[in-house]
This record gives sequence, structure tokens and C-alpha cells, in this order.
Amino acid sequence: MLKYIVKRIVLMIPVVTVMTLIVFSIFYFAPGDPVSRIAGPNVTPEVYESIRRKYGLDQPFIIQYLRFMKSVIEGDLGVSILQERPVIEMIKERLPVTLEIGLLGFLITFLIAIPAGVIAAVKKNTMVDYLCMSGTLLGTAIPTFWLGMLLMYFFAYKLRWFPISGYGTIRHLILPSFAIGLTNAAITARMVRSSMLEVLKQDYVRTARSKGLLEKVVIYRHALKNALIPVITLMGLRLGWIIGGSVALEIIFSIPGIGRLMVDSILARDYPVVQGSMIVLTSSIILANILADILYAIVDPRIRYS
Repeated sequence: MLKYIVKRIVLMIPVVTVMTLIVFSIFYFAPGDPVSRIAGPNVTPEVYESIRRKYGLDQPFIIQYLRFMKSVIEGDLGVSILQERPVIEMIKERLPVTLEIGLLGFLITFLIAIPAGVIAAVKKNTMVDYLCMSGTLLGTAIPTFWLGMLLMYFFAYKLRWFPISGYGTIRHLILPSFAIGLTNAAITARMVRSSMLEVLKQDYVRTARSKGLLEKVVIYRHALKNALIPVITLMGLRLGWIIGGSVALEIIFSIPGIGRLMVDSILARDYPVVQGSMIVLTSSIILANILADILYAIVDPRIRYS
């Protein structure tokens, strides 16, 4: 198992390298000049060039990228052009907020999708199955940010059960977390149902029933465990996207997470902060993929030997 984990981590290196190259290239060739934002409109050419040299913006592309990669490897994501603070410190302040929303949304996804998928599979072609699948179809079609605005309108503005925006208590996290959790639960529930239907056709399930075991024991102890093998992969992949997908909701609910930091930095053309934020978010997706592969190998030992 250790050999398998090391192999997956080593394979992550070229992926991360390509990802950093893409992120750096986007902002290098993007229109606009951050130096003009710092210096102002009436700066002299001498001052303008000195600022470019200060931040290394006068160097060729490859030199700037190699310096950027060297800093990333050392754990240094640069310094904010506008705030003149280390980017890593700014991200450390905001990342826990994004993780709270993402992980709570992931928990909501798990608590809704597993029971809904199992019930829909057990009650196949019944009204219960049709209702569950109709709900998942609706959840798949609704964009996360629009669902967030609906929840804000009904539960914050109309009913006043939750704060309409801001951050500080668990009540501020409920609506954005449910917006993330519900939309992802729709996709996951359909996967659970499909996987359960395949497992329920297997011989060992019929054997367990023929032994006189209770239906609950057959479903939850024998069938569900094997049905969750492909679902684990999907959940691992969704974990990374859940964390990265909270960006829009942080804007809607005025939550000071890493997504809000990235958007504000884009508007201010503070490119080091945007690059650092994108690297952290994309790395979370890559790490979630690796975690999914490892969990998949733990649940199904045949994977690590294939």
C-alpha cells in the first residue's frame, strides 16, 4: 500500500508543474499592467522602470517563471503588490473559512446522497424512486450560485432564520454549505442508486437473502459496502470541486474566504495573490483526486495490485 501511495504522489509532480505553468502564463500574457496600478497615472518613466525591476517584471518569461517555481517550492508565493504582505499569510487567513464551507457542504452531500440513493434503488420503479430521481434531476440542473440566492431569499430575507451575509458564527455557514451540499448530493445520489442496482443483482446478495437475513442487514451490511466503491471515487473528486466551487457563494454571501480574496485581487490586478490563490485551489483538487485513489485502493485491494 505504501508503494502505491508513493507512486500516486510522484505522479502528482508533473501535474502540479503543468498547473503552475498554466496559471503563470495566464497572468503573464493577460492584458493590463499591475505597475500602473501601483505607480499611478502621472509616474515618470524612471520610477515606472524601478518598480518593474523591484518585482522582477522586467525579466523574460522563462526567467520569471523559474523564479516563481523556485519560490513555490520553497513555500513562498510572493508578496502582494498592493498590500505588500506575503501572499501565503493572506491565504492562511482566508483558507480556513473556505474549508469550513466546503467540508460542511461535503458532509451535507454525504448525509443526503447516500440514504436517497439507497432508498431509490431499493424502491426501484416506485413513486419513491421517481420522486428521488426527480429531485436529483432538479438539483443537477440548478446552478450552485442560483440555489444560494434562493436560499438567501427565503430563509434569510423572508423567514429571517439565518443571517443574510457575513461570517462569524455557524449560522453564517448554513445557507452556503447547503447550497453546495444539495447540488452535489444530486449527482452523488444518482451514482449511489446506479451502483446499488448493480450490486443488488449479485449472487452474494441473493445468497444473503436466502439465509433469512433481515432486509436491512442485506442492504446496509452486504450490499452498501460494495456499492460505495465507485461512489468513493466520485466523492473524492467532488471534495476538491466543492472546495473550489465555493468561490461564487463567498461573493454572494460576503464571506471572507479564499474565493473572495481571489476575486478582489483580480479586480485590483494584484497578480501574485491571484496566482497563489489559484495554485492553492487547484492543488486541493489534485490532492482530493489522490485521496480518492488511495481510498479506492483501501476499499478494493485489487486496485493497488493491478
